[in-house]
Amino acid sequence: MKKLSRALWGSLAALIVCVSLSGVEARAAAPFGGGDKNREKAARALREGEFEVAEKIYRALVERNPKDVAARLGLSFALLKQRNLRDAYDHAARVLALDPASSRAHALIGSALLASGDFRLSIEEFRTALAFKEDEALAIAGLSMINFYENRAGLALAGLRRAIYLEPEEPDYIFSFAQAAARSERYREAADAYETFLRIAPRTDADRRARIRGLISFLRYLGAQRHLYITGGASQATIPFELVNSRPIINVRINGSKTPLRFVVDTGSGMCVLSTQTAERMNIKPVAQGGLARAVGGGGRFEIVYGFLTSLQMGEVRVENVPVYIRHFHNQQESVDGYIGLSVLAKYVAAFDYGTQEMALTRHSERPVQVRPFTDTAVPLNSNHVMSDTGAQPSAGMLAATPRAAAPPVLKPAAPTTASDANRSYEVPIRSTSSGFWSSSVVLEGIEKPLNFIMDTGASISVVSQELARTEDMARFEQKTRLRVFGAAGVSEDVVTLLLPRVSFGDYTHANLSAAVLDMSAINETSGFEQTGIIGGNVLRRFRVTFDFLRGLVRLDPLTTAAPPASSTPVGRDANVTPASGATP
Repeated sequence: MKKLSRALWGSLAALIVCVSLSGVEARAAAPFGGGDKNREKAARALREGEFEVAEKIYRALVERNPKDVAARLGLSFALLKQRNLRDAYDHAARVLALDPASSRAHALIGSALLASGDFRLSIEEFRTALAFKEDEALAIAGLSMINFYENRAGLALAGLRRAIYLEPEEPDYIFSFAQAAARSERYREAADAYETFLRIAPRTDADRRARIRGLISFLRYLGAQRHLYITGGASQATIPFELVNSRPIINVRINGSKTPLRFVVDTGSGMCVLSTQTAERMNIKPVAQGGLARAVGGGGRFEIVYGFLTSLQMGEVRVENVPVYIRHFHNQQESVDGYIGLSVLAKYVAAFDYGTQEMALTRHSERPVQVRPFTDTAVPLNSNHVMSDTGAQPSAGMLAATPRAAAPPVLKPAAPTTASDANRSYEVPIRSTSSGFWSSSVVLEGIEKPLNFIMDTGASISVVSQELARTEDMARFEQKTRLRVFGAAGVSEDVVTLLLPRVSFGDYTHANLSAAVLDMSAINETSGFEQTGIIGGNVLRRFRVTFDFLRGLVRLDPLTTAAPPASSTPVGRDANVTPASGATP
């Protein structure tokens, strides 16, 4: 997506030449989905999930008449459904050269930009679409998903309700609504939405449908519980951790047991995870299961099995009613029973001091919070079309609760961090992916477009995706070192490593960053917007790292002493990378 913004301006420039010749013809084109038999076949193929068939028909229509706006919009939408983002963007931009007031074209461009991770430009396109047509459902859904990614789930739910009202047969809006409802801990509502999705969505992806059916069973189980993630015990606690392969490991007690277990504190996991062996030993039975999750390593897939803990004790901190995944752990060289995921950590401000090897937890209710939005994404609503969370009809401004602010600047590589910066703190804005990861905007030297990297205490090394390494020709940074990487789905052998000259996130720049090159397509299958890398423990261990979910920030405070060694135990050339796509409530 590196050239997308340039492509848009190039397409708009073409308007000067062609608009006077094509305006009448463009407006005379048949509306989307209507017209001759081929157009009807293409629309039916879209509804039935046969996106490649729809693409083929629309391409034939466009080849026959390059100025057929309706066919080109249909082609863009079919390509978007297949995540062919470059071509989806290009064809929508060509429509703007013919009809610059096309709200659908602006919404399609915004959707392609958002899926690629370019939030700033996607917001501009969604707002432009709504300026031309206030009930453009695709733009409303797009802005609602930005609210979802930026942890404003209530606003996301309200916007998605309106999008569903406008286009009730579009399954993507219903699926997104289910995700936002689950994020808001409205599990019964989420289960109902997923069931609606299965009823109207194409039946072409059997694996995805199996995964959703398993998730529905789990959500029904969760909806029958009194409350989840009930925080108790001390409101503040400091818990020592052991640093193994640049990953913090703490002692945990579950279900009132006096036996301590070893859990990695893992911001790269949306939910807590328990090993199959530990679940059997602790007599923790599955409460639901179904479908396959995709992740890094091995065959790239593992069975989704859900469990439930009545309590999880970390030092003097206690959390009750904790949903977990149960899966096999492939790294048998490190004794680990589970992972503490973001679903628990988000209840606290969590600070990891890699110098003292201590984790400090402060319950959110114990400190005042001033939420500062990452971006301004308020969705204008028509009060006749949407119900609020309380059931009352909202006014047009109910989704404008986010203060209006200037669009964030495009990040550029900063000067290398020097000794004079030793005591400087850095604040890094974060977003949440659909699958529950915390993601930050990152700039790599030589790449103009900001990228999105997962902030992952559970990864012992940083990562760049194979696609990024290939498209940006990073072979010149390749090192002789090869790694064996243990992922959630298995083991990857002989993994290439790069030495990146500069990586910047927030105001911080890291020089000479070692990174493994891994296939992240499994992660991007459910992340919502493209993730092109991971910031792992080989960076984070240089700081006291504070994760503040409510403020949407990660704070980096340089250590006052030298950074700890990469590992407190010899691990050779092994590394761990844990993010997995799945069905995270």
